[in-house]
Amino acid sequence: MQTRKLGRSGLEISTLVFGGNVFGWTVDRNASFAVLDAYEAAGGNCLDTADGYSIWAPGNKGGESETILGEWMKRRGNRDRMIVATKVGWELSPTRKGLSRSYILASVEGSLTRLQTTYIDLYQSHRDDPDTAPDETLEAYDQLVRAGKVRVIGASNYTPARLEASLEASRRHGYPRYESLQPLYNLYDRSSYETALEPLCVRAGLGVITYSSLANGFLSGKYRSDSDLSASKRGPGVGKKYLNDRGLRIIAALEETAREHDTSLVAVAIAWLIARPSITAAIASATSPRQLEELVAATTLHLDRDAAARLDQASAYTPEPVS
Repeated sequence: MQTRKLGRSGLEISTLVFGGNVFGWTVDRNASFAVLDAYEAAGGNCLDTADGYSIWAPGNKGGESETILGEWMKRRGNRDRMIVATKVGWELSPTRKGLSRSYILASVEGSLTRLQTTYIDLYQSHRDDPDTAPDETLEAYDQLVRAGKVRVIGASNYTPARLEASLEASRRHGYPRYESLQPLYNLYDRSSYETALEPLCVRAGLGVITYSSLANGFLSGKYRSDSDLSASKRGPGVGKKYLNDRGLRIIAALEETAREHDTSLVAVAIAWLIARPSITAAIASATSPRQLEELVAATTLHLDRDAAARLDQASAYTPEPVS
């Protein structure tokens, strides 16, 4: 699997990043191990998780995904071959959230323990904390990098203004800077990233790792009508946002392109993402090795000019205001 340099860091990550949000939620430990084995066998080297995965599942309290990944790497003895990306800052409880210096320094220890490692390759701010100045957050990361507990830092779910302020704080104080951004981006959700975040990332030389790359599964084509929504835990949210005229136009364009290339809608949707010059990699999840095959196929799929234009036209949007 092809790898690309992440921002200006020394990290080289595969163009398909495996999303660990499914671990401890829709797949159990044994199924997680099977799909992780298949991902590594296919040449993948980057695993994305968070301390909050998968707190939303009944009975969970957060950290389940990190725990499974840690057990898998320990069992396989492959920690040195994997790029581990995790996050901090999601609300786990009213007193466990945010990006204050004290919270980051405490939270990283829990992630390290669950991951059964002494360092995190990419430690990301899961979401912005408006109550904490970027200077304080970056000071904490600076301490972790100096201690060897973190190699590179990144941001997720940041507005252009706050991302720019964070980059400026790093320049001003000599702190490590965010080398990557993890935005919501896919064939349907284009506007917020392309309008303002993409120009900033290109100008600053940041790597970009997309999440919700398949629009919560909508771009796989399994949701075509209201009757399809009840078959999945994600169905209600998918229907409310994506099941409309524009969404169905995108599905039709994906189907036509998939037929031309004798592949799946999933492969086409991911290939479109990783072909965009500003994108380093796309995060996607699978619950079985068979599902993973469709994702891996995207990494070698070349979309010609006509196919790319068809997808661009079907997913055309009205730009959102810059914030």
